[in-house]
This record gives sequence, C-alpha cells and structure tokens, in this order.
Amino acid sequence: MFDKQVLDKSSELHRKWEDAVKRTIAKHPDQKENWTTVSDQQIKRIYGPEDIKDMNFEKDISYPGQYPFLRGNQPTGYRGKYWTFRMFSGMGTAIETNERWHYLLSTGQTGLSTAFDFPTLMGYDSDSPKARGEVGKCGVAIDTIADFQDLIKGIPLDKISTSMTINPPATVLWAMYCASAQMQNVPLTKISGTIQNDMLKEFIAQKTFMCPPEPSVKLISDTVEFGTKYVPRWNTISISGYHIREAGSTAVQELAFTLRDGVEYVEDAINRKGLNVDDFAPRLSFFFNSHIDFFEEIAKMRAARRMWAKIMKERFKAKNPRSLWMRFHTQTAGCSLTAQQPYNNVVRTAVEALAAVMGGTQSLHTNSLDEVLCLPSEQAVQIALRTQQILAEETGVANTTDPLAGSYFVEALTNKMEKEAWDYINKIDEMGGMVAAIEKGFPQMEISDAAYKFQQQIDAKKKVVVGVNKYVEENEKVDIPMVEIDESVEKEQLKRLADVKRQRDGRQVSKCLKDLESACKKGENVMPYCIEAVKAYATVEEICNVYRDVYGEYRDPGIY
Repeated sequence: MFDKQVLDKSSELHRKWEDAVKRTIAKHPDQKENWTTVSDQQIKRIYGPEDIKDMNFEKDISYPGQYPFLRGNQPTGYRGKYWTFRMFSGMGTAIETNERWHYLLSTGQTGLSTAFDFPTLMGYDSDSPKARGEVGKCGVAIDTIADFQDLIKGIPLDKISTSMTINPPATVLWAMYCASAQMQNVPLTKISGTIQNDMLKEFIAQKTFMCPPEPSVKLISDTVEFGTKYVPRWNTISISGYHIREAGSTAVQELAFTLRDGVEYVEDAINRKGLNVDDFAPRLSFFFNSHIDFFEEIAKMRAARRMWAKIMKERFKAKNPRSLWMRFHTQTAGCSLTAQQPYNNVVRTAVEALAAVMGGTQSLHTNSLDEVLCLPSEQAVQIALRTQQILAEETGVANTTDPLAGSYFVEALTNKMEKEAWDYINKIDEMGGMVAAIEKGFPQMEISDAAYKFQQQIDAKKKVVVGVNKYVEENEKVDIPMVEIDESVEKEQLKRLADVKRQRDGRQVSKCLKDLESACKKGENVMPYCIEAVKAYATVEEICNVYRDVYGEYRDPGIY
C-alpha cells in the first residue's frame, strides 16, 4: 500500500507523536483504561500507514462497482438513486395497516415493509387458542387471502416493492402476495419485494419456530427455485443478521453467522435443487443491524460486501458479477433504544442511520423513538422517516461514494473484523455447517456469552448508556402518547375469519390441503400448491399444520 520511504517517515513522525502523547498524558490522564467499541474491539489511540501497509489497493479496496465491492455495488453510489426509505409497519387489522402504508407513502416513503402479529409469525390463525390476547398486537393479523387483499388495497404491486418480515410461514404469505397479483392481473414477472424467510437465524436468535432445521431449509430452497423460475424480481430470502445482533451478539458474530447462514442456503439450493449459482444468487439479499458504535458498523458493512464477493467467487465459482453483490437492507438497533429519556432515541437513531448510509446500505428502516414503549405513533414514525430524508437531502453524505475509504482507522478496523469473522466461519465449516453448529448450540452460546458480558459492563458502568447508568434523572416525567391496540380488534378479526370459513368451498380447501400434503411427502416444490390453497381461502394455520404433520414440530432444546 505504501513504499518504504513513506513507512520510514511515518515511523519517524510516530515516535515524535508518542513523545508528545506522554507529555500530554502526564498533565491529562486518559479518562478510562480501555477504549473499545460497543462489541469490545480494542481501539488504538491513533492509526497510520503502518496499520494498512499490507493491503493491496486493487485486490482489497478498488472502486465502487468493482470486485471485491468493498466500496459498494453501484459505480455512482447514491448519486443516481438514494437508498430505499422502507419503514417497518404493521398493526391491528389489515385495513388499519393499509391506512398506515398509504400515510407513509404520502410522506415520502419509497418501499413498504410488513410487521405481522405473533400468531401469524408462528403460523397460527387468530381463532387458535394460542393466539388469544395477541391478535394484531405487535403487527398485522393475516389469516386468509381476504385479509391480504385488504392489506394491499390501493397499492400498485407492479410499482411498489414490499418486504415481509415472515419466517416459518413465509411460503404461505408469499403465496398470498403472488395470488393477489394474479387476481389483479399483474404478472408475477413484474412484482418485486422480499420475504425474510431466514429460518437459520430463528434457531439461533429470534426463536419463532415451526419445523425442524432440515425441512425448514428445504422450504426456503423451494421459494428460491420458484422465484428463480417465475418471480425474477423477488428476493426470496433476506439473510438476516439483525435479530442475531438484537439477541446480544457482537458485530463480528453478526457478520460471521449471517454470512455462514448465507453459505448454507446457497449450498442447499445447489445440492437439493440442482440450481446454477448464477441463476439465483443475484436475488439473494441480506439484512443488517446498525448499532450505536458508528465506525464499527461502517467497518462491518464494508467487510460484509468484500467477504460475500470472495465467498461467491472462490467458494461457489460464480461468474455473473451480480452474483458477487451483497445487497442489504439495514435497520437501526432496536436494542439500543431506552425507555428512560426516550427522546434521546431520536439522536441514537440518527447516528445509526448515518452509519448505515456511510456503510453503503441499499435500504433503510429508522426506528421510532417510542418503539421501546409501544407501537410507533404517526408523529414518531414521521420523525424517523424525516431523519432519513434529512440525511439524504441536507447533509451531503450522498455526494460521494464510500467517503471513508483509505482512512487508516476504517480500513484497519474493516480488516480486523473480516479476519475475526473468517475465524468463526472456518470453525463452523469444521463442525459440518451451520445446521450442525446450531444442533450443537454453538452460535446460541456464543451470542449468550456476548450478551451476558455486555450487560455486566453496563451494570458496572464500564459501558455508558445515557439516561440509564449515567446522567440519570431520578424523577423523570415523559409525556409519550401510547399507541395501543384495542381488544375490539381481536373480536373483529375473529368475526371476519369465521365469515370467510363459512363462505368458502370447504371441499376445495380440503383438496388443496391434501395436494399440498402429497407434495410435501414427495419432496416436490410446495409453492404452486400453496398458491392454489390460498386462492381457495385456506388459512395460514391450515397450511402450516400440513407442514407440522409431515415434517414435525421443532422444540427449542434450551441450551445453557
């Protein structure tokens, strides 16, 4: 990276600087012993040419749009197009969520993102005993395609991309989206969006379960195959590190486990389905957390792009340059928000959003200040969306691509995080892959240990959380309007579901479910059968019960 003359001069200047530091410390000692990132990466007092002397510009950095894509996939960065402003939203009934969607679109949001309630997330209907008290509470309740059509009413499916945060029942909700498009005479070739559909991270972190790991991965490969053949603009999986980080992982663990999950999915699609990697890899997408440590998050995102390009090129021999692209959505860190002094969350979210932009995200959700307390109010959502718009339109951060490239600190931190992530990936490879590692409890325990250590640091005030363990207000009074879902929502949803069940053709539903069961037993792709079943008004739970009956149900072993 530098010739000997530059490095020698740097060493000479560094020695002079060290002498000055000693004199300064004698007068003003450091405020704390260890200077680390939020994930405990040790940070030196200063960085210089010697910290990146072994880097090769062409091989390790290069330019945007060029391998290894460290600096971004697009040659022009955000000059041609800003990242997608995609606010996560879902509440109560489909009609209420549809109203929130139209409000967000009217205020400048450029993509939709769907939060489902817990019964839907777990593959149960609103009339299930397990759903009682949870209907519509943490997201929108969807039982049948009738609900889904209310959800998308007035939304041009061929013009707006829609993300759906759904995992065990992802095939069912995507089938509803595909069927709804067909019913609106919109070809499947024209719809675009993303289903999260990442079950490995569920076993590791988020814990919404249905079937065991192996058949769960099979269902994901079914969606990859179906999308590759019939829905070419859809991202059939969003390989998610977000929830891994929310569960307490370090930034390196988030990076390593997310990318190794991606490797597992690519291997399965190739081995199980016989797909050519270049036919489906360009539509793989990722989802990262942007936490509060500004430079650590930027380094993580830059390292992720370079690592994925290497994985696809060297491990899977991909030939299409787009197969080497890591395309990712980012959400600011929910776990960094505090109930104490909640207006501080506006500042936290702004910093985290800026890190995501500087890291080169293609899509961004900014958390609302009140999300730690309740569902976000319209005012809080507007502030969160305006945060992105101010970053894009006022701050100048979109003027040039990857402006921190070449920074001694940022490049050194990027390299360090990549090296430590490779160590994790190699260890998981030695275990036989991510499914085997999950069955051994390896990633779960690594995250648990990291979360415990971080909480100890907060309790001991070695890590500061403003308003929680420092600058605390004893008699704090905060007037936050609480958004709550009325109990009438559940009654309304139960009535609607009962009406649909009464009016549908029961024999047609039974036939569709039997056809789906047969497809599962034969190892066929389930997507065509799911689409026919939802068109017949089969419910989410009825379809998921077929999966449970054929593949079995997963129970968390409770590793400690």
